[in-house]
Amino acid sequence: MFVNFFYELKRTGVPVSLTEWMTLMEALSKGLAFSSLSGFYHVARAVLVKSETHFDSYDIAFQNYFKGIETPVDVVEQALEWLKNEIPPLMISPEERKMFQDWNINKLRDELERELQKQDGEHHGGSKKIGTGGKSRFGHGGFNPKGGVRIGGTASNSSAVKVAAERRYRGYRSDLILGVRKFEAALRILRQMTNHYEGLKDELDIDGTIDATCRNAGALKIIWDRPRKNKLKVLLMMDSGGSMDPHINLCSQLFSAFKRASHLKDLKFYYFHNCVYDQIYVNPACISSYAMNTYEFLHNLDPEYRLIVVGDASMAPSELTTVGGAIDWDMMNNESGLVWLGRLIKHFKYAVWLNPLPIQQWDERMYYGAHTINLIRQIFPMYELSLNGLEQAVKRLKVRT
Repeated sequence: MFVNFFYELKRTGVPVSLTEWMTLMEALSKGLAFSSLSGFYHVARAVLVKSETHFDSYDIAFQNYFKGIETPVDVVEQALEWLKNEIPPLMISPEERKMFQDWNINKLRDELERELQKQDGEHHGGSKKIGTGGKSRFGHGGFNPKGGVRIGGTASNSSAVKVAAERRYRGYRSDLILGVRKFEAALRILRQMTNHYEGLKDELDIDGTIDATCRNAGALKIIWDRPRKNKLKVLLMMDSGGSMDPHINLCSQLFSAFKRASHLKDLKFYYFHNCVYDQIYVNPACISSYAMNTYEFLHNLDPEYRLIVVGDASMAPSELTTVGGAIDWDMMNNESGLVWLGRLIKHFKYAVWLNPLPIQQWDERMYYGAHTINLIRQIFPMYELSLNGLEQAVKRLKVRT
């Protein structure tokens, strides 16, 4: 049942397993969806989705699979005819049965005409006249315990497909490009690299020693730990200008978040245009007055710096592969961009590249500019500039290139 829905969930990135799917089938067999699409929407989400970061992907899959499913008009007419003729006693309670038996289209029409003759203006609240938000038999936005007829307005309950189409959980996704408020939280991931992974274990861990000694039947067992000092040094190199202009706000946010980071021993910023060549820059303007020699830059920086390059990697292929391919008028590179990128990755023991373009645009079959992206990916580990991408990049920064 709904096998194609299972594959649609997998296609949109919801990590659903066969065990969870069989649990859903069991829930449906017990009637927990109450034979309604809305009920199925909520039950399936509760069983199949393990994290709120996948709620939006679930909504997309639900909309794709169930889109266009509506109740035909003739089905409504058949149901009304069926209700008028015979109502199975086990389907509804005696009170509900009596309420339906009292319904008569002609009587309702006469009652509505009488109410309209009395009506002398708008009516909100109350229970006497046609209006909104009250208990009258006619109107909308209210409630009548004996059942009423909605006139104007919209129904208060949305269908499951409409709820899914609203994508209320879009902001919970973890693969979205980062925004203002998420940068600093995402960059805190870097803290896991401080203290736990840096330096020698040359400080006595008293609590660990006591615990290990107790577990060792009282025989002393000394535990050493790394000192609690910030030793993490980060080097951020950002592409500036040209095709990066649409991402300038995003990169500014990243810059600010890094500047406020308090868990780093040292943080340095440098800039380049499209690719690193003989010169890099200490200012995003990338002009000669802010330039410094790249050899000097490499000579003065400790290879233990974690190098994070931010750029869309989109340029003419000649800028990467050709001597003199740099497009800046004051730059005459004597070696190709790929050679210089190779020097960077060889010098710094830990390095990653963050790309603000969505990963879907890295496909050369669909995007011409993706050719240079994939050339750079052969040298640098590249990740999307998103929460997931940053988490993966931080894990990679623990491993020497």
